Amino acid sequence: MGEAGQAIRIEHARKDYGQMSGGRREAVSDVSFTVSVGAIHGLLGPNGAGKTTTLKMLLGLVRPSGGTFEILGKDAASPGARSPLGFLPEQPYFPSHLSALEALTLYGRLAGMGRSDVEEAAPGLLERVGLDGQAKTQLSRFSRGMLQRFGLAQAWLKTPSVMVLDEPASGLDPIGQRDVRNLMLEFRERGATVLLSSHQLSEVEAVCDEVTILNRGLVAARGHIDDLLNVKGQCSVTVRGSGPLPTEVEAVVTETASSGERRIFSIAEKDVRRVVDALDDSSWKLVSVVPKRDSLEDYFSRMLAATPEPATPESAPAAPAESAAPADPGTDVAEEVAQ
Repeated sequence: MGEAGQAIRIEHARKDYGQMSGGRREAVSDVSFTVSVGAIHGLLGPNGAGKTTTLKMLLGLVRPSGGTFEILGKDAASPGARSPLGFLPEQPYFPSHLSALEALTLYGRLAGMGRSDVEEAAPGLLERVGLDGQAKTQLSRFSRGMLQRFGLAQAWLKTPSVMVLDEPASGLDPIGQRDVRNLMLEFRERGATVLLSSHQLSEVEAVCDEVTILNRGLVAARGHIDDLLNVKGQCSVTVRGSGPLPTEVEAVVTETASSGERRIFSIAEKDVRRVVDALDDSSWKLVSVVPKRDSLEDYFSRMLAATPEPATPESAPAAPAESAAPADPGTDVAEEVAQ
């Protein structure tokens, strides 16, 4: 297990690429974060922020230009360090001529499982991801959403202790997206740690315990999601009734919203006792008082706007879009040999 219960530790990750015209192009400038054991950790950012490149460096698919990468306390590049991992890439490709069972058997054997163990686990696993009865179906006949579900099955095949999922709900309809959220919660309940990269903020807000937001190859924000989204010193009050609020309440209320007899408004924490007493003496019924919470979408937008531009010379070429970064580790090796 990692230091202080860390399943994943990334410190000062950096990746740049050489150009035919000379100079370097930076995909990841300086990224550091940890993922707690047993947590679902969301990795967020706009296109080109460095999310997928950071994951590929952790997984050994791209050679880092710098930084430290650890999985359960072991150097991620050391032999066997990645054996506890399950991985679903953003756009998975599977051998289309194989059936679902044959492909799971292939991946299970590559992971060190016996054929009989895979055949025993496969039916229940396929059923759990919504592919019941599809064990003998060729993958070429699967829709994109079915392939995404199959990808989750192969990632969970060896019951890994750490799951790395890059856009797991991509290509799924709303019901499929809900199923993926439920699967991630199930992974956590069974003791797995999940590192989730996603553009779907509602998905992240619904399941994640921790969040790291990347922008321009840097960390814009990180922490427990409640700590990030709770508005310090503010509470949200929900009441039910009709007519005007008591004068003492109206004097301190901000950001009011109403629907029928229900009204929601914000107040400062210091005014809670005063507001509750005034409501008790009126016809309004107090429903709840909770810490005021930002939406992840609003918080995300503010953090992106506040991220400084990387300190690079004016003449330096712009960093490439994340999708333009070569995914093949052989590209990095060829680049270094050329140097």
